[in-house]
Formats: sequence, C-alpha cells, structure tokens
Amino acid sequence: MRERFNQELNDLNNELIKMGAMCEEAINKAVKLLEADSFDEKLYNDVENMEEETDKKEKEIESRCLKLIFSQQPVASDLRLISAVLKMISDLERIADQAQDIADLTKEMAPNVMRQHVSLGVMGRLVATMVNDSVASFVKRDTTLAKEVMKRDEDVNKHFDTIKNEVAKLISGDDNEGETLVDILMIAKYLERIGDHSTNIAEWVDFAVNG
Repeated sequence: MRERFNQELNDLNNELIKMGAMCEEAINKAVKLLEADSFDEKLYNDVENMEEETDKKEKEIESRCLKLIFSQQPVASDLRLISAVLKMISDLERIADQAQDIADLTKEMAPNVMRQHVSLGVMGRLVATMVNDSVASFVKRDTTLAKEVMKRDEDVNKHFDTIKNEVAKLISGDDNEGETLVDILMIAKYLERIGDHSTNIAEWVDFAVNG
C-alpha cells in the first residue's frame, strides 16, 4: 500500500512539473510577443493554447489529489503535501491566465512601443524563473530554493515601482500615448502578480516540508 501511495505521489510531482513548465513557457512566449518588432500571431496562439492546457492540467491534478485523499486517507506530512499541491495548482492556473492577459494587451498595442521599457522584458524573464524554481523547490523539497524565490519577489516589486514611476512621469507630461502607457502599467502589474503567485507556491513548499 505504501509503495503504491509513494508512486502516486511521484506521479503527482511529475504532473506538477508539467503544469509549471506550461506556465513558464506561456510567460516566456508572452514576453517574446511583447518585444517582437511586429505582432506575432503564432506566439499569441501559443500563449492561448498554453493557458487552455494549464486549465485542463489543473483539473487533472485536482482530481488526482482528491482521489488520493479519499482512497488513502493520508495524515500528517502526506496530507500537508497533497493540500499544498491543491493550493499550488490554483496559483499556477492564475499565472497562465495572467500570461494570457499580457498577450491580449500586447495584441492591442502598436508594434515597438515596448522598446523604451526594457524593464518589462527583464521583469518577465525574472518571474518566469521564479515559476520554474518555485515548482522545482517543491519537487526537490528544497526550502532553501523556496526562500530564494521569496526573496526575488522584492526585485520584481522594484521593477514594477520603476515602471510605474516612468509611466506616471510620461502621463503627467501630457504624453499623447496615454492609453498605451496604461496598457504598459497593466502588463507590469500582471508580471508583478505572477511574482506574487510564485512566492505563494514557495510558501506552500515551506508549509509542505515544515508544517
């Protein structure tokens, strides 16, 4: 019974890795779309497909977790672990949603308007690594890596504050691109939220391991 339960937990890990990889790919493609010289329909469709696949994966993992709870009636650390996974997949699903939101905003914007806002690309790649490392910290039960992810959220917040201040100055200077600037700020906010969700995942890792 224990051997079978351990195998099911290992399968759960593998499914979580797949979901995390989908989210990371969605973010990276959304950032590429953002930085492209012209709108890339294929990249946009890829992000859209990743978001849909992530929704499906969330349901699959949720079903696995509930079956484990009802069939194995886990206690103590095993129950904490499964409970943490249920929380993590909710954050991962929101991350994919926000990657889609970024792609949607980019689709409405004129090409090349992002070139002056290099921080968005840097910020996007930073949160993509946070997603990857937060999931990796769970798979490895590595609370040190989880805490590193939490610390990186401070850098994400600094990037957001920088972009926010830049946008405020441009708008106050009677800039004619007011709508575009608001879109830039919204994209930065979505990236900041992805950082928050990655931090949530890292905190659930700490809970799963340490209680």
